[in-house]
Amino acid sequence: PADNTCGLTVCEAAAPHLRLAKTWRADGCEPYGTARTVNLYPAALDGLDALHRLLARLAARPRCCVLRGAIADPARARGVRRLLHDDHATGERATLREAARRWVALDVDGLPLPEGTDPRALPACARAALPHLPPAFRVARCVIQATASHGIKPGARLRLWFWLDRPTRGAELATWLAGAPVDASAFRPAQPIYTAAPLFEGRRDPLPARLALLDGAEPAVRVPPAALLTPTPPPRPPRPRAADDAAGARALAWARARIAAQREGARHDTALRVAGWLAALARRGEVAPAAVVRAVAEGIADAGKPRAEGERIAAFALAKEGLAR
Repeated sequence: PADNTCGLTVCEAAAPHLRLAKTWRADGCEPYGTARTVNLYPAALDGLDALHRLLARLAARPRCCVLRGAIADPARARGVRRLLHDDHATGERATLREAARRWVALDVDGLPLPEGTDPRALPACARAALPHLPPAFRVARCVIQATASHGIKPGARLRLWFWLDRPTRGAELATWLAGAPVDASAFRPAQPIYTAAPLFEGRRDPLPARLALLDGAEPAVRVPPAALLTPTPPPRPPRPRAADDAAGARALAWARARIAAQREGARHDTALRVAGWLAALARRGEVAPAAVVRAVAEGIADAGKPRAEGERIAAFALAKEGLAR
């Protein structure tokens, strides 16, 4: 049987009425549902063809999506939350753990297509997107998945699934693909990667097919050595001293600016790292917890995301340090 690196985790909304799929209606689109509790199932794979077959099955299951992370404890996999870390506020234990995987899903959203390209021709759309990826991806086989907006909104809106020649962690992928127009959130262990075909009510699906295989000269993407993909720690300002309020203010200002400077795809991860650092300072009494929440929330708002998301990230980081918001 395939080992864990060749697998993935299927995540199913525990509530039967919830849909992890978009619904297109005549008057617009209903977004993905939000499932607080899920059921987790491991799936073994032995290559890209097996992944293609699994995606074809999941396309017809609107309650399901895919996760990169592995199940932390098989005895706690039903009716649970997607937690990579223990939630000290509720006492719930982590249900997922980081895992190196032999596959990667690259979200390409809104890249312009050459004039005359038919969005129903998925291989042609994928070939238009491949030059924007590192060279190793351009020559490898891949599964093309049209996302919910492809063929409705302009541009290539695809998820390209590749098999890798070695198990690779999300942080390595984020470093390697930092300059590519892909959504780095898909590299996180607990991030939903949506696989269900969108639902159509009162209108027709403009695409005859939403999955296709694109042949390539290589069966798998050749991943650079791990040493070349080690993320560089972000620079940090001088550590503030407890008696130096100015140093604490500088740390908070730096944190806000660091988050605000991130582009789409890196904002959440950066905010999470910076919030963790600030929360450690708060635990030592060097900054106030309320100031941590404010700095992270303002930084993520400056970066173009909802302020409430920053507040949740900061609250999570503070809870890990045993601090109430």
